[in-house]
Amino acid sequence: MADINSPNSTSTDVVVVKTPKMDKYKVYKQRWYILAVISVINFSNSVIWITFSPVADVTTRYFNITITQVNWLSLVYLIATVPFGIAAIWLMDSVGLRSSIILSALLNCLGSILRVVSCYIPPGSCFPVLITGQTLAACAQPFILISPTKMAALWFKDNQRATANMLASMANPLGILVANLVSPAIVTNKDRMPLLLEIYTIPAVLGAVMATLGVCRSVPATPPTASAEKPSEPFLVGLKQLIRNKSYVTLCLNFGAGLGLFTALSTLFQQILCPRGYDNRFSGLCGALFIGAGLVGAAVAGPLIDYTKRFEDIIKVTSCITTLCSILFSVVSGFENKEILIATSISLLGMFGFSLYPSCMEASVECTFPVAEATSSGLLVIAGQILGVIFIVVMQVLARPMSVSERSQSKCKTNLSSETLDFTISNFFGSGVLVLLCVLSLVFLFHPELKRLTAEKKAAAQDIISAIRNAENDTSQILQNEVTE
Repeated sequence: MADINSPNSTSTDVVVVKTPKMDKYKVYKQRWYILAVISVINFSNSVIWITFSPVADVTTRYFNITITQVNWLSLVYLIATVPFGIAAIWLMDSVGLRSSIILSALLNCLGSILRVVSCYIPPGSCFPVLITGQTLAACAQPFILISPTKMAALWFKDNQRATANMLASMANPLGILVANLVSPAIVTNKDRMPLLLEIYTIPAVLGAVMATLGVCRSVPATPPTASAEKPSEPFLVGLKQLIRNKSYVTLCLNFGAGLGLFTALSTLFQQILCPRGYDNRFSGLCGALFIGAGLVGAAVAGPLIDYTKRFEDIIKVTSCITTLCSILFSVVSGFENKEILIATSISLLGMFGFSLYPSCMEASVECTFPVAEATSSGLLVIAGQILGVIFIVVMQVLARPMSVSERSQSKCKTNLSSETLDFTISNFFGSGVLVLLCVLSLVFLFHPELKRLTAEKKAAAQDIISAIRNAENDTSQILQNEVTE
């Protein structure tokens, strides 16, 4: 057997065809470090976001603020995503992944430190400093939320992209899970609030150090796939293409509605459950089950997408099941002493709901290629945050004050008894939106064309054809040389 490039090969030798793909594409071990950095920052950022939601009543007493002000500590995350999300998309596509990671890590770290400072200054200034720190961390969120899709596209092979995206993206709900468990466990009384914020600063500092010292480049020296080496469309050109893509617009609206509802539930869990006699520990447990089951669902969905590439089927089935689980939770959360049913319904909602995250992110890139990954996935995140604000505001407006008799079993400990609200109608509003958007429009209008996979198959086929032609030419040259001799 002989290589065609060997000077000693003869016409009787078997020619080995080496396709360009053998040397053209390569993956590096450094990709796992970059994935770890994004995961740590994503984890820390979500912990900062949801810190106060599981202990909303204690937060009102420690900082001497209202429950509405506590909700604004979460809402500021969603509001900051819109302007800074657009900036993050542009920066990531024009400056690079490395700069975006480092910037998000530093903003997140500084915001976390300011939250600790707010506990050691005069009471009149503590809330402005607290919400300033929360806002800085909120500005970091869009940079880090759209990083996983970009990182997966630039550093990982086609059969690892969805899994890499899942691992980095699910660090965000993992942080929510930890916050739902740790916050109620530590803040058993209001004097322990400073300790909680100091503990949550540790991963923020770790992420900043890892990003600043360890992330040395935005792209690998050699691309991992054919699609990774192809230049993306300019931002405005890509934006126009997205608007004209029916499947993408449908996916964007549905993903946004689902993410918005999950954001609202993560923010309002304690306020939804405490009026029915469920304490902070149970609310925190439900939040943890919501995220924990979601991590399991996402862990299955990521590799399943990588193996089957059946984006449309997986997204449609999980969306329908998620909607049914949302309706179930809306029903059982309105009753007292239904711990098992509530825990079961919220676990199922998390399992199927969070499995949509990596699936939709990868699907958005597939059906819009060659639009930049940060643009297609970033607009999904922005849509989710905008709808999250709408969900939280509307759900609070629809929540009705409970009468004295209705509050007899309440475990809410806010500054004002009038802030004990019934969220039953609010929950059904969220489920109704999912029925309208995440089922009807998704089932009938979402038929994506997998453009990135198609482009990679064409590139692979072209590589093989080119290699065969080169081999034929080289073989002909060898035969001619032998005849001449």
